[in-house]
Amino acid sequence: MNPWALPPPAPGSTRPAMKPRQTEVSIPLQPPERGATPAAGPDGQPRDYVVWSLFNVLLGYGLAYLGCLCFPALVFSIKARDCKVLGDLEGARRHAARAKMLNIICSLLMVLSVVICIIIIIITFTT
Repeated sequence: MNPWALPPPAPGSTRPAMKPRQTEVSIPLQPPERGATPAAGPDGQPRDYVVWSLFNVLLGYGLAYLGCLCFPALVFSIKARDCKVLGDLEGARRHAARAKMLNIICSLLMVLSVVICIIIIIITFTT
């Protein structure tokens, strides 16, 4: 028997029986052993890809004027940074994911254009 428990009320008593309080249970959204999300920075905030986007835009204008194709990535990365500053982490993650996808596409286009330029130069010098 628990020494701290209250005795049950007497049969003719008007006092209601006391019920023990239930403790609040909080379930974390992410298990602690899993760590931060892959698109998160060192402090758990979502990343914004402004530097990568800016690099793609500048390099794209240097290589065959492909920089205009990289502007959407720059816009989404700036939107991700703005959402992160305002505290909208879900919006920041969404915009950061779009910026990352567009940056990957732009980077692949840059690499492809460099490879094509090298092939064209090799073909013209060998003939």
